[in-house]
Formats: sequence, C-alpha cells, structure tokens
Amino acid sequence: MIEVEMPSRYDASQVEAKWYGRWEAAGLFKESPGPGKVPYTITIPPPNVTGSLHMGHALCYPLQDLLGRYYRMRGRDVLIVPGQDHAGISTQVVVNKKLKAEGTSAVEIGREAFVEKVWEWRHESGDTILRQFRELGCAFDWDRSRFTLDDHYANAVLKVFIDWFERGIIYRGKRVVNWDCVLQTSVSDIEVERKTVKGHLYHIRYPFVDGSGDVVIATTRPETMLADVAVAVHPSDGRYEGKVGKLLRLPLLNREIPLIADIYPDPEFGTGAVKITPAHDPNDYAVGVRHGLDMPVVVDPKGFMTGDVGPYAGLDRREARKRVVADLEEQGFLVKVEDHEIALLVSERSGEVIEPLLSEEWFANQSELKMGAIEAVESGKVKFTPERYTKVYLEWMENLHDWNISRRLWWGHRIPIYYDAEDRPYAALSWEEAQKKAGDHKIVRQDDDVLDTWFSSGLWPFVVLGWPDQTPELASRYPTSVLVTARDIIFLWVARMIMMGLDQVGRIPFEDVYVYATVLTEDGKRMSKSLGTGVDPVSIISKFGADALRFALFSQTGFNQEIRYGEKKAEEARNFCNKMWNAARFTLMNLDGYTGETPESLDTVDRWLLSRLAKCEQRVRKSIEGYDIQEGAQALQKFFWDDLCDWYIEVSKSRLLDPGQRKAPQWVLMKAFDAYLKMLHPYMPFISEELYAQMPLPNKSAYLMAAPWPADLTVDETAESRIERLFEITRGIRALRAEVGLAAMKPVDTVFIEGDLGGGESIIASQAWAREIRGGKPLEGVFISSSVADVDVHLPVEGLVDPEKERQRLAKELEKAASDHQKLTVKLGNPQFIERAKPEVIEKDRESLAALDDLKAKLESRIKLFGG
Repeated sequence: MIEVEMPSRYDASQVEAKWYGRWEAAGLFKESPGPGKVPYTITIPPPNVTGSLHMGHALCYPLQDLLGRYYRMRGRDVLIVPGQDHAGISTQVVVNKKLKAEGTSAVEIGREAFVEKVWEWRHESGDTILRQFRELGCAFDWDRSRFTLDDHYANAVLKVFIDWFERGIIYRGKRVVNWDCVLQTSVSDIEVERKTVKGHLYHIRYPFVDGSGDVVIATTRPETMLADVAVAVHPSDGRYEGKVGKLLRLPLLNREIPLIADIYPDPEFGTGAVKITPAHDPNDYAVGVRHGLDMPVVVDPKGFMTGDVGPYAGLDRREARKRVVADLEEQGFLVKVEDHEIALLVSERSGEVIEPLLSEEWFANQSELKMGAIEAVESGKVKFTPERYTKVYLEWMENLHDWNISRRLWWGHRIPIYYDAEDRPYAALSWEEAQKKAGDHKIVRQDDDVLDTWFSSGLWPFVVLGWPDQTPELASRYPTSVLVTARDIIFLWVARMIMMGLDQVGRIPFEDVYVYATVLTEDGKRMSKSLGTGVDPVSIISKFGADALRFALFSQTGFNQEIRYGEKKAEEARNFCNKMWNAARFTLMNLDGYTGETPESLDTVDRWLLSRLAKCEQRVRKSIEGYDIQEGAQALQKFFWDDLCDWYIEVSKSRLLDPGQRKAPQWVLMKAFDAYLKMLHPYMPFISEELYAQMPLPNKSAYLMAAPWPADLTVDETAESRIERLFEITRGIRALRAEVGLAAMKPVDTVFIEGDLGGGESIIASQAWAREIRGGKPLEGVFISSSVADVDVHLPVEGLVDPEKERQRLAKELEKAASDHQKLTVKLGNPQFIERAKPEVIEKDRESLAALDDLKAKLESRIKLFGG
C-alpha cells in the first residue's frame, strides 16, 4: 500500500468550508451559453426577507440546486436566479417590534420614516437566509439576485397594476375579507391557520312578527346577529312552506327581517334555517348579493362593536358576545347552548382570530385571466408532478373568486392610484404622471394601501429575467424550465404566475411544476417554532454537514407528499459519507503502479461491477428527470455500499495485492469512482468534489461541478447473471455459518459444493471465508447442507461447534416453532376467524403455517445431525 495525503477521518466542516468559495470564484454559478447548448433556467421561489432557514427551505432550495447541477453536467446552459420577497406583513411586524423595543411606534414616526427604518433593517439583517442557502451548497447566480422592491421590479409591478386598472380588471369595491384586527389589514388565505377549538353552539329563537310562531337558528358567533338582515331556508324544505316572505323580529334590536329561500342552507342540518349576516360571513355575503340585501357592519377594524347596535356599541367583540348571550337568555330568546368544536381562522402573523369583515378593498377580476391558465394545464403545456395536483389546480381554478390585492400597510408597493379633489382616481407611475392625466383637476393624494405581496411575486419568473424590457434572457430563458414549490401555495402563487405570465408576456412562466413534500417531525407532527416542534437546519449542518442533511431529505423525497425527519436520518447520511471516504482512501492506498491505461482484459467480476454502475446511472438519471429524487438516492447508496464496498472491493483485495493482477481492479475502481462521484454530485456536492479532487483520474476536469455526466457505461447482463449466482451461493454458505454461530470472517477449512460453479471458486472461497472449495459431498463427519442457485452446499462443522450446545439451541428453536405452529393451527381452525378475517390475512397466516412446517422439519433434521 502507498501513503495518501487524504485525512484518515472525514470532517464535513473542513470539506464543506473549502469548496463553495472556489466554485463561485471559478464562475461556475454563471450561465454558460455555447453552440447547441439548450438553456435550463430556474427562478427560485423568493424567500421572505425576514426568513431564516427551516426544514422546508432545506429541502426546497437544495432540490433546485440538485436539478441545476445535474443539467449542467448534462450539457445544458444552466442559470438559477435567486432573490427575496419583501414580505409586506411579516416585515412590517418585525420592524414594529423593533420600534416598540426602542420606545416608539410606526404611528409616532410616520409613514416615510417608518419605510426608511424598514430599509435600514433590510440592509442590516435581510440577507440571512441567502447566506444560509450558501451553507447548503446552493449554486445560484448571486450577481443576478433580485428583490421585489428593487426599482426595476417595483416599476414592473406598477406597470401591471396600471394596465389592469385601465382594462377594467382591477376595481375598488366591498367584499368580505380575512381581517386581522391587530395588524389592521386583510390577509390572504395562506397567512391564516385553521385551528379547531372547543366552543359553543347557540340556538336562538326568531319570532314571526305576526305572532304565528318562530324559527330557531344556531350560531357560534351570536354577536354577529346584530347585523342579521334575513333568515334563509332551502326552497325544497317543506317545513317552511307558506312561510317564506314573512317577516321575523330580530331579537334584542327589535328589527324586522325577512324569511327568504336560498340554495345555501342545508335542510338536513338542524332546523334547516340559517341567519344571514352578509358583512361578516363570506357565504352570507354571497346570499346577500343574490337577494340584494343590506350589508350593515357591526364590528369595526379594531374588533369593537359599531353602528346601530344599541347598548352593545363600543364593546369588544368578545365582551359583546357575553352580553348578547346573557340578554338573549334574560329575554327568553335563547333556546339552548351546546358544546361544539369550532374551526377558527387565526392570523399567522399576529395570532389574532380572523374577523370576516366587509371591507372596501382593491380587487382583481380573474374570470378572463383564468381561462388561459386552465387551458395551459389541461393541454399539458404546464405539467404538475405529482400529477394528482393537476386535478387540484383545475378544480380550484374553475371556482376562482375575485382577488383581494390591497393591504393596509406601509411597507410594500404602494398602490399607484392618485385622486383629485373630487376623489376621481388616476393610475400612474408617479404623482407627476397622474397630474398630467388629471389635466385641470388637481391631484391631492395617493392611495394609502399597498399591494398584496402575492401580486408582485406573481410576476417573478419574467421580471427577474428583465421584463418589461425585451432582454436576451427573457427571449432565451422564458418560459423557465421548472418551478419547485410547496403545495400550500399552488393557488395563491403558482396559479397567479401562470395567469400573469400568459397575460403580460403571452407565454407560460414554466414548463414543469414540481410540488415537493412537507417535512414533518419524526412522529408526524407539523414543524413549528411556536409549537416547539421546529428543527433548525443550521444546527444539523454544524453537527453532521450539509451533504448529510441534503441526502437525509433527498433519500425520502419521491412522489410522497409528507416525509418524516429525525436526527437519525442525518446521522445515517453522515455515516454514508464516512463509508465513501474510507473506501476512497482504501482505493488510493492500493493504486501502486496505477497508470490509467485500459487493461487488456477484464474478469467477469469487473464487468459485473461496471454493469451495475451502468444500471445505477440509468436509475439516477431517470429519477432526477422524473422528479423521483429518492429513487436516485437509494440507487446511489445501494451501488456504493452493496455492490462496490461489500462485494467488489472485498473480492478484489487479493488481486490488488498481486502486481500481476492489480491493473484491472485498479482501472475498474477508478472508472467506478469517476462515474459514481459525478452521479453523486447533485445530491452531495461537497464530499463528491473533495473525493474527485483526490482521485488520479485521467482527463479530469478542473472541478467535478463542471465535469460532464458519465456517458460511456455499458450493461452486461451475462456478467451480472454469472456473478450474482456466485454471490447467491456465497450468501447461502454465510447463512449456514450463521446457523451454527460461526463468526463472520472466521475461516473454515473446506466447503463442499455439488454443482457447476463456472470457475467462481476463488470468489466464493474468499467471500464465504473458506480455505478451500471442494466439489462433491463429504463422505464422513458432521455437516449441514442447503440448496441454493442450482447447487447443493455442504458445510462440515465437526470440531467447529459443541454438539451438546447446538442440540440445546436447536431444541429451544424447535420448541418455539412448535408453539407458534400450534397457535396458528388453532387460529385457522376457528370457523369464526375464517368467516370474519380478510382473505389476505387468512392467506398470510396459512403461508406462515407452511413456513413453520418447513422450519420444524429442518430443525428436527439438524438435531438428529448432532446426535439428538
């Protein structure tokens, strides 16, 4: 063996700290156009500027890096554009907390100063997550990094708003929105959490004005009855025949409201009657629109009762509920109160219960925009993986509602609407442009709201490539190749990017949508810092390395939509790194005399390994191109651990020590490492680059990252068949050894084999730890036997085991087998079990009984063999 400079132990921190800067300095993150090179482009989902790395990020962004590294090695012109989203609500919350700690507030310092404070925070702390992406090995072109409030980006956003406003797509109107009483703004569906809590269902009697009886409704929010404008029943509900159109008296406020017929109530649920409060419930709002009902608001934006609500005016909504219930009971309108589980919407940012509230906001009509986005997916121009999300997307698009695009915030893209003294609106890029449009009417103010973050991020794939300018990047790289995204933003982001891309650029924004899995805790819980179930990826990287974290996640990421992470997964991946490191060191130490020249001939086992390598490449390539990432990870691990280390290296050790035989296994090992490290690189970029640098490979690239994908691998089914048979026989001998407790690697003198081995005696002998493989059957002495791969194997054990101890051990096994056999026999003889059990359960038990029959016979034979 020769000395190698490679450290004896793998240290992820040393290896991973070395390579990222070198790749970047070498310009490997840049696009590399050339004759015939097809662009491959990803514009990453822009993480929030407030963000820090969590486990979802640790999967999402390395997945994009994996795709980029793979297609770069496949000869594509790869560009991955990074960037960040300004994250209006979450950023404003962060800076508000900072101001509070300083003893002031946004209101005190004013809008302009507040925005300056946010920009200061953004420059100081806003790039944390991008630095963490580097730790994960993400090869993104950082010089192209974009921010959704950069001047160019902001102008593009305003241009789209103005275009839609002038086309009548954008309008201002009143709709029921998700209102956060703490943040004082509406929030999108993705910014709320659904929680089930214990509450009450209040049954309230609404009497008819003419004294002919009453209608009982049930509600979980009795305080909103103060804004009731009707009670509705289904037209088919016979209980209310002849009553629809009559007037009811609203309890407490003594207001008259009609009983109406509408398709919304479910006649099978309760009394079939529901109170209609259009300003405080989205379903009730739809009923109100259909029937032209009034829509009084009784909860103000801060959560206090307002309007014509008598003695309840000014009360907090929670206090108002208590007072309303007490008064209903006192006045005889409360029929009963039941315990009831309530599904609440809670603001993700403030923790406040969402108030459905009729609010005047800016909306975008999506009825026309959605048609092209539906066709793009139906026709296959945009493909979802897993494919089941195609149906999810299309069902949602068919029932699309107008989009609330405004937020009552200061941080974000301020809505480019300017008003004159008569409150006439003008859409413009600036005050000056608005004044030109207004002519003699003086502009007096700009709209205070900002745009929903999802509006600006909907333009991401084309604005980061230069739109609205017709740049070379936009011409050659749009549509982009793939979007890697989470399932919970298919509607709020993916659908809107497709709609906005088709509308503004005239083309789809991406060809593939890969929906990656959600990372759960080891026991299947949602990861959350607030719940104490979060796992910090940075700490995992510090302990096990980025490669280990990547592989731990990739090895579970296929078409499944939930994966479970436990530290053991990262530890196992780190151990895999150790295995590769040690195997590489062993190979380097056994390269004495290696020249890189191709050997004149290869043994069958050499051709077997190269064939296994070729099949591994096929699996890895197919898995990445089909987004079944775990299939590739499993193929890589199986080849290296099983084929290369457990079999080929072990078989080749004696050949490597022989100067006359070492040339072929040295060449095969180098070829295998060359191809394998290239396949491994997208999954584990750091250790693969380090090992590649250590290897004396012919025609080696300056960096593995820039090397071509392996292409000269050949499958040899004949060699595989022959060697696999020899290994099967070897495993049979090892099983016999294990039966009598012979330690692995402890040599036995002789193993007898009846049958043709095809010249593989030396392989079997070395791997079954036998000094000699002899043909035929022993003529004397104690031996145990088995049949495997068309041969009979006989292992002499006389002198190797204590007959008495072996009889006792076998007797215990036989006793247990007999007991299990008896239990199963009784179970299968029970008519009730046969009648009630599933057929597959019965069949499985019958198979187990047959296996126990065989085991009993085998154990009885073994006991006789040892004199029992």
